[in-house]
Amino acid sequence: MGRVAKGVKCSVVGCDKEAVRSLSADKVSAAGLKVGTSRRAYLCRDHYKEFKKETKKEKMLEKWRYKA
Repeated sequence: MGRVAKGVKCSVVGCDKEAVRSLSADKVSAAGLKVGTSRRAYLCRDHYKEFKKETKKEKMLEKWRYKA
């Protein structure tokens, strides 16, 4: 059983909602969200949606780069 299933809170500064996803803190901070200094970042539904929007173009470029 992971931390998200146990009910950890969102890691974004100022948010107090329940987390639904766990991601690398480096990737989350690179997307523009302000998180603490831990290795993992726990995101609520709203912040995960924002993270996906910010990294959409980057994921598409990576996909094109490695397409053979």
